[in-house]
Amino acid sequence: MYELLSAFDWLAERFPSTNQRLVITLLALGAFLAVVLTYRDAYEWIEDRSRPLYADLVMTVALVTTSVLTVAVILGTWGQTDELRRIYEGTDLGAEVVARLVFSVVVLIGTAIVVRFLRRLLHDLLGSSSSVTEHQERVSHRVTQVTIWSVAVVVVLGIWVDDLAGLLVGAGFLGIVVGMAARQTLGSMIAGFVLMFARPFEVGDWIVVDDREGIVSDISIVNTRVETFDGEFLMIPNDVVGSSMVTNRSRNGRLRLEVEVGVDYGTDVDRATALTREAVADVEAALAEPEPRVITKEFGESAVVLGLRFWVAEPTARRCSTARSQAVGAIKSRFEAAGITIPFPQRTLSERTTATSGGGEERTTESPASGESPASDESPASDESTAGDEPAGSGSGELSTTPGGDDGAR
Repeated sequence: MYELLSAFDWLAERFPSTNQRLVITLLALGAFLAVVLTYRDAYEWIEDRSRPLYADLVMTVALVTTSVLTVAVILGTWGQTDELRRIYEGTDLGAEVVARLVFSVVVLIGTAIVVRFLRRLLHDLLGSSSSVTEHQERVSHRVTQVTIWSVAVVVVLGIWVDDLAGLLVGAGFLGIVVGMAARQTLGSMIAGFVLMFARPFEVGDWIVVDDREGIVSDISIVNTRVETFDGEFLMIPNDVVGSSMVTNRSRNGRLRLEVEVGVDYGTDVDRATALTREAVADVEAALAEPEPRVITKEFGESAVVLGLRFWVAEPTARRCSTARSQAVGAIKSRFEAAGITIPFPQRTLSERTTATSGGGEERTTESPASGESPASDESPASDESTAGDEPAGSGSGELSTTPGGDDGAR
């Protein structure tokens, strides 16, 4: 290594002035920066013409070589090679320490190359299989990555530590202390592994967690990222996801929607049911199978409530909202054409007056206010009260709400 660095000592004699040395230093740094910036393009170029493993090896060697040459040129230009040697001899590291250091660096670089190679290998093997989802592929890659890096760390520690067993025991006790101090984080990590293997949802699914819904964009070991339909990004800890009720609306590839509509009590329910079922034909996303159904759900305060149920394929928030809007519009149009009334609340304002008759008895009369139609026989027409409840000749306004159809208050 020293011979390689001292090979550029002639640069200090060739360029004695400070300005010349600054130019050489900038040129060396520029060359290193150019290699770093063109790393990805060169990697893709080599990958297209050979195997990905060869591209990893070539570009790693090129990056390491460029780094060493840049350091050697800068040291040689400024004449600092001998100073670096004196520092090295003063620290008394020895050849054994240098060998360990070089071997550790080689192990770490080799581990990075192997991890990238296995990632591509898993993608080629699992990506072509229709039975393996993208989520399962990610889980396999992460498990493999953690395993390989764990082995590499143990190997490096074995190089520098003589009593590796004692170190592992100490690390075990330290892990207990850290685990007690970071229970929530570790709980999220454990829940993350559970979610990865249990697979209640996958990336791209439409889920609902604690009344918040959106599309799953990523599942990591610590949290789950969800993009809402308002453009917000939620980062939900995995322990919260594991302890909450999660609704997956796109797991089966279809979703049932229901639209409720009320009809007047005087309406022929069978006719209204048939018209409601026909309205599904105007819904583009509705499936023919399973067949849409219309059920009579309940007796409402002013209407018989019908429920239209139909299925939507590949459900998304936009497709479901569009399908609901089309169903509501189609039902209303058909009801209006058939003369079927959809009841709605109506309000009748009446005035109540109290007068004293000649015999000393109080009588209460109720009359419609100006601009209002009289109440029907089903509405109360009078309200008797005992003497002394209200002063004679006093008046008060009363507001009553009566649900009904277009034919007036019930």
